Amino acid sequence: MKTAVITAVLGSFLCNASYSQSYTDSISKFQQDYVNTHEVVKGGDRKYLSFYPANKEFLITAQFEKYHDTKGFNMITSSGKIQRYFKYGVIHFKVHDTAQQLYIYQSLDLMKQKKYKDYLFIPFGDATSGFTSYGGGRYLDIMISDIKNNVLQMDFNKAYNPYCAYTTGYSCPIPPSENILKVAITAGERNYGKPIH
Repeated sequence: MKTAVITAVLGSFLCNASYSQSYTDSISKFQQDYVNTHEVVKGGDRKYLSFYPANKEFLITAQFEKYHDTKGFNMITSSGKIQRYFKYGVIHFKVHDTAQQLYIYQSLDLMKQKKYKDYLFIPFGDATSGFTSYGGGRYLDIMISDIKNNVLQMDFNKAYNPYCAYTTGYSCPIPPSENILKVAITAGERNYGKPIH
């Protein structure tokens, strides 16, 4: 009986360890693909792209609440230009047992394009912004189909920098104040290592 219990516990441990390793591998592949296909950072400069270690604690189950925004609003960008967005909904979740929320937006321009009509956008800032991550905030992309039964599996390990983190000349949406988290999201892309000129 004791042997059976030990075997069961060991089997569970190995299974969880394997699952965790598999997840870490999947994030490593995601990051490598991101680096290899980056549209702005190219060639030898790609070595300056940096990420926090994969952390499964930041793969978060969030509760989704739908909005019915018919008016939209103007989101400010780094260049001062405005881009029109609608609030698609809000998600509620916890980070280190602290309740958080983020709004999910839908771009008016992208809604008009068949390829991107189901694309949703989560720009956010957090306690790492301006320190170990880009000061202008980071982004997460999801699709409408990622939300199932009002639940979203959100992975901060896939958070990435706007193009403005690497060079000048882009109009990058600035996360609205309602999407600034007070907690540190130590997952996803870190500061770009090469100085911007």
